[in-house]
Amino acid sequence: MNHTIQTFFTPAGTDLLPNYEMLKEEHEVVALGAPHNPAPPTSTMIHIQTKTSVPDHVVWSLFNTLFMNSCCLGFIAFAYSVKSRDRKMVGDLTGAQAYASTAKCLNIWALILGIVMTILLIIIPILILQAYQ
Repeated sequence: MNHTIQTFFTPAGTDLLPNYEMLKEEHEVVALGAPHNPAPPTSTMIHIQTKTSVPDHVVWSLFNTLFMNSCCLGFIAFAYSVKSRDRKMVGDLTGAQAYASTAKCLNIWALILGIVMTILLIIIPILILQAYQ
């Protein structure tokens, strides 16, 4: 097996001469010139849709609607979650993300208010009972 090393780039500081194949390719490029194609170059664009999952938070909204519906935030979040799911089914991912973001924010506030109200409903009666004893 004969292994030959071809040098395609000769540094300026070396006195190596370019090999025959390299000179032949340079001559062919100069002799042929630029391609003479009368048709303009065309390109084909392929649009590949990726399956981006937009969370719609329907289950979380339903939980907040049923159990922690303080100030009706759970119900409003559920409405936005359903709108987000509808937008996702139609194919409008931007609209679905906007509705899902609003539903998420409403769900967070409904959860926080629900937890705070639950804690207060437990602590306040205990404090009142301790005050009267």
